[in-house]
Amino acid sequence: MSDLGFTLPIGDGVEAVVEFLLDNFTPAFDAIADVVEAVVDAFAVALAWMPWWAMIIIITGIAFWRVGRGFALFAVIALLALVGMDLWDATMRSLSLVIASTLLSLAIGLPLGIAAARSDRVENTLRPALDLMQTMPPFVYLIPAVMFFGLGQVPGAIATVIFSMPPAVRLTALGIRQVPAEMVEAGRAFGCSDRQLLYKVQLPNALPAIMAGVNQTIMLSLSMVVIASMIGAGGLGNEVLRGIQRLDIGLGFEAGLGVVVLAIVLDRLTQSVGRSKARKR
Repeated sequence: MSDLGFTLPIGDGVEAVVEFLLDNFTPAFDAIADVVEAVVDAFAVALAWMPWWAMIIIITGIAFWRVGRGFALFAVIALLALVGMDLWDATMRSLSLVIASTLLSLAIGLPLGIAAARSDRVENTLRPALDLMQTMPPFVYLIPAVMFFGLGQVPGAIATVIFSMPPAVRLTALGIRQVPAEMVEAGRAFGCSDRQLLYKVQLPNALPAIMAGVNQTIMLSLSMVVIASMIGAGGLGNEVLRGIQRLDIGLGFEAGLGVVVLAIVLDRLTQSVGRSKARKR
């Protein structure tokens, strides 16, 4: 019993809810797992099929086009270093999980952000849930993910989606709400319907903020993918975990360097899209 003379059985209540969901909604969880597994496997197969040298050429070409010559040179050297450290396959597995998780996060987060931007009631309803999702320690997400979906890439992807989705919702709503009122009024004056106003006025002007949300979603997905290796997600996180278990400083440093390289490449490429849209606006 606590010092207050009574205890709050919050944990018992959560366990009861989880058991109820497992007893009554297992088919729904299986369907969700099938969809997530199909998306993750599609990207994993595509990236595994492509030779490492072809992937490096593609990434370098995009880096040169979007950022510049200096970053393209960095991308070549960094990616070749991953090949030399024998981390290419693990990097591609992590990349496939990051891409799948990010797409699923955006598929859920962007519509929620649009709804929050158009309705104060929706925003006020979502805000406590988003605050909880962003402040909850990431390791906590692994527990229900394992209970509902077992071990492997699927629970890792689902935990990553939940952890990384809030920035997409918040920044989408913020970007749309910050569209100048004069533009909105001009759209209405020209006879735009609500749908036309959203797609032709609000979303194009909010795109820099939305891309910032995409960037943050990708970065959070990458950080969570590393943590999700504890439940069998694999990839670079698994190499980091092996280094910890064996007290192998070299292996841990190499895997951590792989995570850093992947994070820098993804961050700079997505930031370049947001900056270009801002300049055009």
